[in-house]
Amino acid sequence: MKAFFRLLLLLTLAGCGVETAGTAATAAALKKQEMEQARQTQEQIQQKLDQAAQRAQQRADQAEDEK
Repeated sequence: MKAFFRLLLLLTLAGCGVETAGTAATAAALKKQEMEQARQTQEQIQQKLDQAAQRAQQRADQAEDEK
């Protein structure tokens, strides 16, 4: 009878470990997705900044040509 309870306790604790590992894997997958989205957002912002700088340069060039 003691062996049965020990086995039951062992299986219960092992089950908690599996659940924890699954939770950690899910959290890691979510973090990876967040990082990818942040990288994409950063690239989009950089492109917009580059475009704005290019337009500003074009305006400056046009103003210089008009003088």
